[in-house]
Amino acid sequence: MGEPGEPGGLRDLALDWQFLRSTKGALLGTELALCFLIFLLLTVSASAHMAPALLEGLLAAGALGLRLSRCQERAPRIHWPCLDFLRSTSAVLVFLVVSPAAIAASQEGPAVSAFTFGLILIAIFAYDAFSTYWAEIRPEPAQDGNGNLA
Repeated sequence: MGEPGEPGGLRDLALDWQFLRSTKGALLGTELALCFLIFLLLTVSASAHMAPALLEGLLAAGALGLRLSRCQERAPRIHWPCLDFLRSTSAVLVFLVVSPAAIAASQEGPAVSAFTFGLILIAIFAYDAFSTYWAEIRPEPAQDGNGNLA
């Protein structure tokens, strides 16, 4: 067990550190860091609104962990781009609600900072959803036999 060519060996547990250098890896890392920062800011100022930031941070950490462990290669029946798109769009909707609610509940400095970082995070999640859809989900345009768009 653990031989180089044997499936289920230790090589299957290796993490793909090159993924962190890709655009998607940088997006997931930024999403994770900003979710954690917003969670901390909301904990200090408006603790009633901290749970959505924690949930989205855990979802981003899970997505990053699954991508680093190449889980999408081992479970090809799951449509990973669709799951990533749904994660990103749900995060946009959650932070569109939580950011203004946090600043409405408390006008202290941490709440204002959480609102500002929430707006930045909304833009990052929206870009992530758009790039995922554009690169991996959208149907290819139909072409006729001559290579022209139908």
